Amino acid sequence: MNQERLFKVLLGPHITEKASITSGAAAQVVFRVAADASKLEVKKAVEKLFEAKVDNVRVVNVKGKVRRTRTGIGRRSDWKKAYVRLAEGQDIDFSVAE
Repeated sequence: MNQERLFKVLLGPHITEKASITSGAAAQVVFRVAADASKLEVKKAVEKLFEAKVDNVRVVNVKGKVRRTRTGIGRRSDWKKAYVRLAEGQDIDFSVAE
């Protein structure tokens, strides 16, 4: 895989209450990923960028919500997220050290 593509696959961590529950119980990390990313690309990107061994990846297409605005009805963009299960003893820390 192209080195530039690795940096474009992962858009960032998706930190929510549900994501934090899964990270504690099942050693999973949730990422927002590119809409055209495959499971294999996500796995290689996480292993290369965070130097952590990945067991498996599950990908979910999230449909954008329809919202009413002042000018009419609008729609948010569709996006994709990936649940990445890490191998035993592996960890990814997103806290910022100063």
